[in-house]
Amino acid sequence: MEKSRLEFFKKDLLRRRQELLEGANKTLNNALYIQKEELSDTIDRSSYESDRSFMLRLRERERKLIKKIDEALQRIENNTFGICERSEEEIGEQRLIVRPVATLCIACKEEEERKEKMSE
Repeated sequence: MEKSRLEFFKKDLLRRRQELLEGANKTLNNALYIQKEELSDTIDRSSYESDRSFMLRLRERERKLIKKIDEALQRIENNTFGICERSEEEIGEQRLIVRPVATLCIACKEEEERKEKMSE
């Protein structure tokens, strides 16, 4: 892949990573630290706990995405970004624009999904 395209993807990945980290910080600073006395009754506490649980699950998914972003940034540094891990063919640029953390080309990803579907 051309150096200019790698730089484009690097900037995009860094931007996405920063947005995820900022969202996580907002969650920690705002949503998760409500004083118990602010929750006037059982229904409020229950709703708060439900929302809190949802936000924590969401942040866990985002933490995993940050890890994938870091791995993609490492692949850029190693000059392996955009190369399918299975077929060693180039991953299409349109796929990388939509999902820059992709490690499989469309054909290999579709094959993987078919196998998963058959094992269910």
